[in-house]
Amino acid sequence: MPTRPEIVCICGSLQYADDMRLISQSLTLAGFIVLMPTEIDFPITDEQKAALGELHLRRIDLADRVEVVNRGEHFGESTLRELAYAEAAGKPVTFVGVARGSQ
Repeated sequence: MPTRPEIVCICGSLQYADDMRLISQSLTLAGFIVLMPTEIDFPITDEQKAALGELHLRRIDLADRVEVVNRGEHFGESTLRELAYAEAAGKPVTFVGVARGSQ
């Protein structure tokens, strides 16, 4: 009986959405199930933003591990919250980046 593919949740600032998509594509082609935030390209309410943040924590719950997309800059409040949540849940966390110009 085949084992299920590993589930990876991508976290990080949506200002790096292009990097997140590249990493998601790479992981998917390598046989992983990838969960990541959805970009919303229109204004949303504070309540909707909070609901999306909670939804992303549920993605972390489902994941076997978390990959945080960064370029060495500081982390925002949401990413720090996700990191703390993943670590408290015992999820392995790795940090990944996409070299500028590789897109």
